[in-house]
Amino acid sequence: MVGSVTQSKFVLPDRSDLGLRDQICELVSAAITSQVLSPDKRLPSCREMAEQLGVSRNTVFAAYGRLIDLGLVVARDRSGYYVNPLLEEKIISDSSPTVSSGKQTTAPVHFESLGLVPVDNPLNWTSYPYPFIYNQIDPDLFPVDSWRECTRLALGTTQMHTWRDDSVESDSPQLAQQLRQRLLSSRGIYADEDEILITLGAQNALFIIGATFAHKNKPIAIEDPGFFGARNAFNLTGNRIIGVPTDDQGLMVDAIPTGCQLVFTTPSHQFPTMVTMSQERREQLLESADAKNYLVIEDDYEAEMNYLNNRSQSLRALDKNNRVIYIGSLSKTVSPGIRLGFMVAHRDIIKHARIVRGVMMRHPPTIVQEVVALFFRLGYYDSHIRNIERRYKKRWHAMNASIEKHLGMLHRTKTQGGTSFWLTGPQGFDATELSIRLKGKGVLIDVGERFCLNGDNRSFRLGFAFVPIKKLDEGIKLIAEEVRQLL
Repeated sequence: MVGSVTQSKFVLPDRSDLGLRDQICELVSAAITSQVLSPDKRLPSCREMAEQLGVSRNTVFAAYGRLIDLGLVVARDRSGYYVNPLLEEKIISDSSPTVSSGKQTTAPVHFESLGLVPVDNPLNWTSYPYPFIYNQIDPDLFPVDSWRECTRLALGTTQMHTWRDDSVESDSPQLAQQLRQRLLSSRGIYADEDEILITLGAQNALFIIGATFAHKNKPIAIEDPGFFGARNAFNLTGNRIIGVPTDDQGLMVDAIPTGCQLVFTTPSHQFPTMVTMSQERREQLLESADAKNYLVIEDDYEAEMNYLNNRSQSLRALDKNNRVIYIGSLSKTVSPGIRLGFMVAHRDIIKHARIVRGVMMRHPPTIVQEVVALFFRLGYYDSHIRNIERRYKKRWHAMNASIEKHLGMLHRTKTQGGTSFWLTGPQGFDATELSIRLKGKGVLIDVGERFCLNGDNRSFRLGFAFVPIKKLDEGIKLIAEEVRQLL
């Protein structure tokens, strides 16, 4: 009998002090405890296991009998041997976040540091009472029923032709149309279909841009403090990075050095300080781009989340000379797990970026593009945006009031919205030490050092999108207690 192509394969060790029966018991029990085997999957039969290992069926039968006695395996009549289903809950609850399936060995290659800043939140961050960390959304706000309906429609037989084929040279026309009509037009941006590229989120768009322009061997200017994801993308694609300081109006244009090919900025809400770039500064940046012959990468981060004033005009809408490469993402408005974003630029830039994307990962999943297009077209996106704006606005005001009440000893940048706050301590303040102390009390924060090229460690960020409104104030009180002790 030929075994299933998905059947687990076992190999006896080259050397062992154990007998054959016990070696087989050790192999199977190790696979069970490391969760390689699941209760719904049949173990190899005695004959299949005997053929795999080159032993007799009686030896395998004896091993399975021993495993049954130990409570690791159960036998089902006319079906075979299975992992004991009662073990699953215990294994999951007892296991650590990472499970080793073998002995620690030395890697065959040595890696130098790539100089990248990792996302290092705990894997079990959702279990913390006060996870004030960025890039998370409230799962209760996601419109599951609407998404399920769009998925059902996209998977209908009449729609299969729109997503079943490879589409390296193009994206979903339906999604491009919805982006143009609903999202881009609301930012004052009017683009043709060949001026839009769908990406796997904003991070993927930044990597594509970095790879597209790396051969020009000119530096890229980024905000400092700024988005470490952009820094990672540009570094990894071989570009040289120059930091440009920010102030209460955003990126300081006068500090941009000559000779740059690209300038990366987050004008709607500066990442991570959340400052909104002033209209005067926006106009100055575009004039400088013309005068110094560079392009501007506009990451329109959290543009929808303004709670005090109307949204400012995007740089792309103000741009008259095709100097701006606009980047958007659906991670904050729909869900980070969907991983869809887009970039808008002159069609020649998009043409080359599409080639780079095709080499990198061909194209984003077309079926996901079609589901998102339906999510827009049927009005679910507009309804969802109104809902999260209303909810986040309440949380923003509650968070703002709590910070003013309990953390007045720290400097806080003035913001008009977004889903986080940026606070800075006096000289000598250690945000890393603060984060360590708070973690022991169930509070997670983002330490500011990772955002700064110079390693400044006096600042930290508090994101509130995942924390329930009723827990915001008590979480801020815990932070204030530790801050006072450090000061």
